Amino acid sequence: MSLATTTETVSKMAAAADALGSTLKFDFKGGEGVIYLDGSGDDNTVSNEDKEADCTVTVDIEDLNNMVSGELNPMTAFMTGKLKIAGDMGVAMKLGNLFN
Repeated sequence: MSLATTTETVSKMAAAADALGSTLKFDFKGGEGVIYLDGSGDDNTVSNEDKEADCTVTVDIEDLNNMVSGELNPMTAFMTGKLKIAGDMGVAMKLGNLFN
């Protein structure tokens, strides 16, 4: 999937989930761009702005799409090194709630 399609999918899921209470950035390997999720307010908002975040998740865009579709469990992705987490680990732990 393209960055635009992935961003749209994540945006829909984020809108349906409770606000994260902080910010999270998916930084795609290979320079494919970023998805920035701001959940510091009442709602989650999603953009492709490359801003500082409380937590940065480095992942292949394909692996993120597999997590979004339910084909890849976020914890399994972490344990197998498919995603790397920098910053607030508590924010990253909320990924399971975002993708359910």
